[in-house]
Amino acid sequence: MAKESKDEQIGFHKGSLSTLAKERQELQRILQIVEQLMQMHVSSLKDLGVDLSEEIAQTEESTNKKAPKKPIEDLL
Repeated sequence: MAKESKDEQIGFHKGSLSTLAKERQELQRILQIVEQLMQMHVSSLKDLGVDLSEEIAQTEESTNKKAPKKPIEDLL
Protein backbone atom coordinates (compact mmCIF):
# COMPACT_ATOMS: atom_id res chain seq x y z
CA MET A 1 0.00 0.00 0.00
CA ALA A 2 1.20 3.44 -0.79
CA LYS A 3 1.72 5.73 2.16
CA GLU A 4 -0.53 8.73 2.50
CA SER A 5 1.12 11.99 1.66
CA LYS A 6 1.85 14.42 4.43
CA ASP A 7 -0.82 16.80 3.11
CA GLU A 8 -3.44 14.02 3.21
CA GLN A 9 -2.52 13.19 6.80
CA ILE A 10 -2.68 16.85 7.81
CA GLY A 11 -6.09 17.21 6.14
CA PHE A 12 -7.39 14.10 7.86
CA HIS A 13 -6.30 15.28 11.32
CA LYS A 14 -7.61 18.82 10.79
CA GLY A 15 -10.96 17.47 9.64
CA SER A 16 -11.12 15.15 12.63
CA LEU A 17 -10.39 18.00 15.04
CA SER A 18 -13.02 20.18 13.41
CA THR A 19 -15.64 17.45 13.72
CA LEU A 20 -14.69 16.68 17.33
CA ALA A 21 -14.82 20.39 18.27
CA LYS A 22 -18.36 20.62 16.88
CA GLU A 23 -19.37 17.47 18.75
CA ARG A 24 -17.91 18.89 21.97
CA GLN A 25 -19.93 22.09 21.52
CA GLU A 26 -23.11 20.07 21.04
CA LEU A 27 -22.33 17.95 24.10
CA GLN A 28 -21.83 21.11 26.17
CA ARG A 29 -25.20 22.42 24.97
CA ILE A 30 -26.88 19.14 25.93
CA LEU A 31 -25.21 19.21 29.37
CA GLN A 32 -26.51 22.73 29.96
CA ILE A 33 -30.05 21.61 29.16
CA VAL A 34 -29.72 18.60 31.49
CA GLU A 35 -28.36 20.83 34.25
CA GLN A 36 -31.29 23.23 33.89
CA LEU A 37 -33.78 20.36 34.07
CA MET A 38 -32.05 18.92 37.13
CA GLN A 39 -32.14 22.31 38.87
CA MET A 40 -35.85 22.57 38.16
CA HIS A 41 -36.46 19.16 39.78
CA VAL A 42 -34.25 20.01 42.77
CA SER A 43 -36.16 23.23 43.27
CA SER A 44 -39.49 21.40 43.08
CA LEU A 45 -38.34 18.79 45.59
CA LYS A 46 -37.15 21.50 47.99
CA ASP A 47 -40.56 23.17 47.68
CA LEU A 48 -42.12 19.83 48.60
CA GLY A 49 -39.89 19.56 51.69
CA VAL A 50 -37.55 16.83 50.46
CA ASP A 51 -33.99 17.01 51.84
CA LEU A 52 -31.54 15.89 49.17
CA SER A 53 -28.37 16.11 51.28
CA GLU A 54 -28.65 12.45 52.38
CA GLU A 55 -29.06 11.25 48.80
CA ILE A 56 -26.07 13.35 47.70
CA ALA A 57 -23.93 11.74 50.41
CA GLN A 58 -24.96 8.27 49.22
CA THR A 59 -24.16 9.16 45.63
CA GLU A 60 -20.72 10.46 46.61
CA GLU A 61 -19.98 7.27 48.55
CA SER A 62 -20.90 5.04 45.61
CA THR A 63 -18.88 7.21 43.22
CA ASN A 64 -15.78 6.94 45.42
CA LYS A 65 -16.07 3.13 45.53
CA LYS A 66 -15.94 2.73 41.74
CA ALA A 67 -12.74 1.51 40.13
CA PRO A 68 -10.54 4.22 38.63
CA LYS A 69 -11.09 4.89 34.95
CA LYS A 70 -8.64 3.39 32.50
CA PRO A 71 -6.69 5.72 30.22
CA ILE A 72 -8.08 5.98 26.71
CA GLU A 73 -4.96 4.29 25.35
CA ASP A 74 -5.88 1.11 27.25
CA LEU A 75 -9.39 1.18 25.79
CA LEU A 76 -8.20 1.33 22.20
